[in-house]
Amino acid sequence: MTTPTTSAREPEVTREAKRLAAVVLDVLAGSRTPPQAAEALGVSLPRYYQLEARALGGLLEACQPRPRGRRPDVEAELAGARKELERVKRELARSQALVRLTQRTVGVAPPSPAKPGKRKRKVRALRRAEQLREEAGSATEPVGEGVIG
Repeated sequence: MTTPTTSAREPEVTREAKRLAAVVLDVLAGSRTPPQAAEALGVSLPRYYQLEARALGGLLEACQPRPRGRRPDVEAELAGARKELERVKRELARSQALVRLTQRTVGVAPPSPAKPGKRKRKVRALRRAEQLREEAGSATEPVGEGVIG
């Protein structure tokens, strides 16, 4: 009897995993009892049952039908996403350059950049929150300070 060869896609199986599989198969075939299997593996009987359940779960998972065709390659997908990102960055830079050129041509000053550390006042938000409280008939105080200054 020949040993089946492993394909390039199958993960490398450890010696311990092969030993565990052989012992579980012995129990399922009836040539060992679960206590004998636990002793052979050097684990407790409840732990053996956990390992057996996990092995049977893996067997069932492996027997599930697989979709046909090529599997998506994560590396290729990542490379494609990076290529798309670079393309979008170039397109953004081109669009920004066109906006600047149009602003200069028309004579419109570009918007001034926001000053770091300055926050916009939230007057409209506070006003709307107060309006909603009044509509709801709630006389509760707002959570924040409520003072804008």
